[in-house]
Amino acid sequence: MKADIVTIFPDFFRGPLDYGITRRAAEMGLVKIEVHDLRKYTRDKHRTVDDRPFGGGEGMVLKPEPVFECLEPLGLASRESRLAGTVKESVILLSAQGQRFTQRVATELAALDRIVLICGRYEGVDERVSEFLADRELAIGDYVLSGGELGAAVIVEAVTRLLPGAVGNDASTRQESFTSHVVGDGDGPDSTCGSGGLLDYPHYTRPAEFRGMNVPKLLINGNHLEIRRWRREQALKKTLRNRPDLLADVELSTEDMRILEKIRNSSDLSS
Repeated sequence: MKADIVTIFPDFFRGPLDYGITRRAAEMGLVKIEVHDLRKYTRDKHRTVDDRPFGGGEGMVLKPEPVFECLEPLGLASRESRLAGTVKESVILLSAQGQRFTQRVATELAALDRIVLICGRYEGVDERVSEFLADRELAIGDYVLSGGELGAAVIVEAVTRLLPGAVGNDASTRQESFTSHVVGDGDGPDSTCGSGGLLDYPHYTRPAEFRGMNVPKLLINGNHLEIRRWRREQALKKTLRNRPDLLADVELSTEDMRILEKIRNSSDLSS
């Protein structure tokens, strides 16, 4: 995969992209990340990338010229082709007004050959960038940041780790929080209990007793069926407690529904 990042702060990415899975994937040739300095595509001596918006208002807005002139030499397919899905490319504008970035969106992007991330700044970006250049707008959360650089780093990390070979054990990325799979009646997760779109279940490691805090005995008895059931119950409990909204998008089995009813009837949602 190729990932292009368009920003007025190229040095920002020297830190976030130089560690962990992202760096390893780049060294393995799984992803090539290129950062483009938007100021190089300005034409005045002050390298101006922003201007005041027509109609008035507070703050400054990124101008369209440098953004368009930065992307044009990249050899991307037409916007029409990208929107039609005939090419595996996407141009993304990071914006507080964008669609929320989720694990599902990360999976969609990981299937592409190339993504271009335009980092918005100031009070926004000239609307012509969104209307005629970008395929979609994304936001990493329901809050406002000063720019899209943090969001771009988050997206690159989330997408890169889904590329085959990026994570040592590819099964790890299929059993994490927010990763969906269908759970039918009588068909529970395996002993590792993939999340199935729920939050992840609790994890424990050695020592089994630490400062008076004990690992649940069930986890060390070797009964994988009991462990699987416990993990599923804990995942449901944690999701109901922290992110009940996720339950609307998860296909729940009859057993899941029974567990949720039991949890709801209890006053204690803790472990």
